Amino acid sequence: MTDRAGRWVTEQVGRWGRTVNEVAVELGCDWHTINDTVLAYGSALIDDDADRIGTVSALGLDETLFVHEGRWRRQLWSTSIVDVRAGRLLDIVAGRSTAGPCAWLAGRVQDWLDGIEFATLDLSGPYRAVFDTMLPDATQVADPFHLVKLANAALDECRRRVQDDTLGHRGRKDDPLYRCRRLLTKADERLDDQGRTKLLGLLRAGDPRGEVTTAWHAKEAVRALYIHTDPALALEWVTRLGHDLQDADCPPEIRRLGRTLLRWRHQIAAWHHARVSNGPTEAANNLIKRVKRVAFGFTRFRNYRIRTLLYAGRPNWSLLATIPPR
Repeated sequence: MTDRAGRWVTEQVGRWGRTVNEVAVELGCDWHTINDTVLAYGSALIDDDADRIGTVSALGLDETLFVHEGRWRRQLWSTSIVDVRAGRLLDIVAGRSTAGPCAWLAGRVQDWLDGIEFATLDLSGPYRAVFDTMLPDATQVADPFHLVKLANAALDECRRRVQDDTLGHRGRKDDPLYRCRRLLTKADERLDDQGRTKLLGLLRAGDPRGEVTTAWHAKEAVRALYIHTDPALALEWVTRLGHDLQDADCPPEIRRLGRTLLRWRHQIAAWHHARVSNGPTEAANNLIKRVKRVAFGFTRFRNYRIRTLLYAGRPNWSLLATIPPR
């Protein structure tokens, strides 16, 4: 493999997302020759560029499944570290515990850490601990999508429990609660008059104690939190809602949702001030999944990290020509 060919295959596989096998067939090379070349030049392009990460003002963390390992298909995860302002993948570390992200942040200089104003996350305890430990001065922001998703999950769990309590079996196509399952999770403002009439009629038929109806109203109250833009009002709203959902008349799933709102109330309300979310982190995860699909999965973390950072990490490709022969 000549130096010129090595730079070419690195760009073909890393930048344009072609498969290693496709490039190997095109050049008449062994698969391992191409893969080793991509790793050699890619590692230099990613790890030797001191300016690649740059200044970050808002940092996001999220997990991605790395591989199913062994006979029992044990799940191994990775954590994506993303600049959510620029929508750029900074790095990937093994695992989804506090250890990997904490070690990565510990390797940054203090001035870089001090420049991070906002830290975005889903409602994850380990990632919250990472930010509490390594970025104590950054404002933590709970992702709105994941909060609404949690409210929808509590509503659906309540519906399935009431379904089993009243009819003694899982939902079937003629059961009222099963028929309205999609209408329940649909945004209230997107329901037309016919859909709302149908939903309320099915709830009257299948929800004798009104538990699912209560859960539906709780979900809509959580969604209403993001209608206004006042941070102080948002904190008051989520605090009062969290306490209201602790009422004894509420279903157990909704009482649990209320406890979660109270635990995360400051992070939830912070979105109204920061206006950053984990959306760019999820977008980076989609690019990671594309690389995994093209490669038909990875078994070695180093291959996985280099390939994904070449594709989604926006390296400075102009530096590829300056890398010494490998």
